[in-house]
Amino acid sequence: MAAKYDGLSQCKLALVFAILMDLLGISSLLVGVFVQLEIKGQDFGDLLVYSGALLILFSMAGWVIWYSGNIEGLTSKKELGWGMSSAVDSLARSVSRRMRLPRTRSSPS
Repeated sequence: MAAKYDGLSQCKLALVFAILMDLLGISSLLVGVFVQLEIKGQDFGDLLVYSGALLILFSMAGWVIWYSGNIEGLTSKKELGWGMSSAVDSLARSVSRRMRLPRTRSSPS
């Protein structure tokens, strides 16, 4: 029996976070670019542009978490039958053992 796919059922919190940060970031960025915000002679448009860009950057983390949480169907090496006996794994183990071996110095007597 195949598993039922519920669309956006996994990682809803990350999805809401990403969408909220996108909306806040884009609106802040657009307000900072197109609206003249001067209070007592000081312009606050740059602040809104930079904070909007930062919020959009935070939303990227939310999108990555949401996307990686919804990946289904990945099989492990054990399920594929590869285990630890592959040539690449043994080569990696031998190289790491050589790097971990303590090097002794011969001190003159």
